Amino acid sequence: MRGPVAPPQVPLSASRSELFGDLVRDSVERLERRWPQLAEVEFLVGDVPGPPGGPDAGWNDEAVPLGGVSEPREGRPARIVVFRRPVEIRTKTRDEKALLVHEIVVEQVAELLGLSPETVDPRYGQD
Repeated sequence: MRGPVAPPQVPLSASRSELFGDLVRDSVERLERRWPQLAEVEFLVGDVPGPPGGPDAGWNDEAVPLGGVSEPREGRPARIVVFRRPVEIRTKTRDEKALLVHEIVVEQVAELLGLSPETVDPRYGQD
């Protein structure tokens, strides 16, 4: 029998960046149930962080950031970004990646809201 393996609306495979984006969305959805104000926050996935201090500043000996947060300004909502490549380098399995992504999202949300990560998600650090 010849024909498509899957219906046209179902992708046969998702890229690594699409799968990573799904992990971020899953984490955000878990937190939005408890913190509805997160609906106003823009969550992004970046491949790698830029150099600290801007493109001309160069890297220093500090650890590579796994995420970042920027406050709202000039009509732009607050933004939280999770950097895909540094997370992928630090994890081996999908479960490890999902756990690390959730911890990063929790930490960035905590920073944005001025709370502790344990307040944002009581299970933070227990998995």
